[in-house]
Amino acid sequence: MRVPVGFFATLVVDGLLAGAIYALVALSFVVVYKTSRMVNFSLGEWMMLGSGMVAAGVHVLDLGLAGSLLVGLVGAMALALAFNRVVVRRVVGGPPIAVIMVTLGLGALMRGVAALAFRGIPGAMPVSLPRDPLVLAGIPVQADRLLVAGIAIGGAVLVTAFFHATRTGLALRAIADDQQVATAMGVDVDQHFAITWLIVGALSVLAGVLWTVVAVGSFGVVLVGLKVFPVVVLGGLDSVLGTVLGGLLIGMLESLTAGYLDPYLGGGFSTIASYLVLIVALCVRPYGLLGRADVRRV
Repeated sequence: MRVPVGFFATLVVDGLLAGAIYALVALSFVVVYKTSRMVNFSLGEWMMLGSGMVAAGVHVLDLGLAGSLLVGLVGAMALALAFNRVVVRRVVGGPPIAVIMVTLGLGALMRGVAALAFRGIPGAMPVSLPRDPLVLAGIPVQADRLLVAGIAIGGAVLVTAFFHATRTGLALRAIADDQQVATAMGVDVDQHFAITWLIVGALSVLAGVLWTVVAVGSFGVVLVGLKVFPVVVLGGLDSVLGTVLGGLLIGMLESLTAGYLDPYLGGGFSTIASYLVLIVALCVRPYGLLGRADVRRV
């Protein structure tokens, strides 16, 4: 049977729009790993807490979306600074299992606190957009997804530019390469770790709110942290540009799989397709498309 070109194009566009959000979420993961080689398993909980604070500002404090975003950003960034000062400084450079347990424990604590603090508060954001899809070049596109994807792409571009075009970004990249050499060159590692977690706090709020607006794939915001692992592994754990590329590829993969394979293999196969790619990527190119292999002296 011949595949309709319009159907294929619609799936590709939907996948790219979803992939833009995946990429923004995954950047929170990469920013931490790139500077400290720390794997943040509580990424989904950071997003949940950030979007929860924004929702509280909207529905409880009646601050409007802009004021609530400011409250969420301030709250998440303050929490990120406290976590960096109290916890991260003590575990970075230690046994990997300690770092893993710290982030897992923080995630469990965040879920418990959020369940109490945000109980009864609606998670929906007051974004008024046309419900009818826009038709662009003959392809129907939901207005909310188009707006969210545009914001996500803008955020990804800003983070990429920050790492490659600013002195602070250069210092963070130097720390990622070798902390001892960066310290010897006058880089304040503790200060730049704090900057890293400030970025994580800001990205978590933005990504959490955007995910809540569109609820891509109907995944809850807490599960998004696990959802983006295939993205960062495929793109490269230490590559910002690779993460953006990985997010777009995974988004298209899930969309095409949902459109062509789910009707035959059962609904939900598209949700595990990215993890199958993850397994293949780990076997073939474990450092990702644009990631760098570890260099060891022999």
